[in-house]
Parts: sequence; C-alpha cells; structure tokens
Amino acid sequence: MKKINLNHRFLKPFKNIYILILVVFVVWMIFFDSNSWFIHNELNNEIDNLKAEKEYYQKGKEKDEKEFKKIKLSRRFRKICSRRILYETRE
Repeated sequence: MKKINLNHRFLKPFKNIYILILVVFVVWMIFFDSNSWFIHNELNNEIDNLKAEKEYYQKGKEKDEKEFKKIKLSRRFRKICSRRILYETRE
C-alpha cells in the first residue's frame, strides 16, 4: 500500500490547522450554508431582473400619464368651446 506523503508541496500547507479550518470554512460558506454564494448570486440576478422590469413599467406609466394629460386638456378645451357656443347662441 502506498502511504500518503505529507511533505508533498501541495499537501504541506494543510499541515497547518488554521489553513485547514479556513479551507473547510470557505467550502462550507460557498456550498453548504443557507446563505451560500450560490443563493446570493441567484437573488442578485432576480433583483436585477426586477429592477429592469420596474424601469420598463415606469416608462410605460410616464407615457400613459402624458397621453392622459393630452386627453384631459382636449376634454377641457371641448367643454370651454361648447360653453362659449351655447353662450353665444343664447344672445
């Protein structure tokens, strides 16, 4: 049977307990934790998509508000004209 040589240059840093704990901690935080990097990445992508959707709907809202103002002004203009015509015809 081959024995693992701990003096190998790749395995040598893992002799230090602090480095070993750090590696385990990083692996745990990236893959297994409930607030892992993968979940944060998915949530950030979802936030970006929602921001883009919000911007799209705000532009549509602004466009609709402009149209509504035009229609409202047009109705006022028609009311004023019809009142003037009625007033002039009464005289």
